[in-house]
Amino acid sequence: MPNQQNVETVETFSSKFQEASGIYFTDYLGLSVKDITQLRKKFTEDGVEFYVIKNTLAKLSAENAGIKDLNGVFGGPTAVALSFDDPTVPARIIKEFKKDHDLPELKAFVFEGEVMDKGAFAKVANLPSKEVLLTKLVGGLSSPMTKLASTLEGAMSSFVNVLNNLKDSKPE
Repeated sequence: MPNQQNVETVETFSSKFQEASGIYFTDYLGLSVKDITQLRKKFTEDGVEFYVIKNTLAKLSAENAGIKDLNGVFGGPTAVALSFDDPTVPARIIKEFKKDHDLPELKAFVFEGEVMDKGAFAKVANLPSKEVLLTKLVGGLSSPMTKLASTLEGAMSSFVNVLNNLKDSKPE
């Protein structure tokens, strides 16, 4: 019979897995405590939750959350990074962290409900952040309006100049 703490852990992580937009399963074996603390700090600064979890509990939580196709993920030590706002944030942090360290090694990740393989990680890690994409969208939308306003202003200025010239050229 499972103990109450494990049951609560599975319930908590099942809920987190359902709510998260990005779930990254990593192997952290080989990282020092200092390195894991540094990685955890980077995750926390960007609003990502990072946990070391027992494989059995992680597997049960994923199954309860309806996440399938995680074969081979729950072998060896497992750490989980969860992002609730922008699913690309953990990928960018892991990519940056791996420049100075060889670990953590990505096992698999869930992006917007889809289980992705390691091959898709580089594509996701290179995606711009949500804020950058929104800024580009707003810039793209405002650019035509700015050009239209500028064109209309130029046409109106020319028309006013023509009228002023006509007024000045008429004898009184």
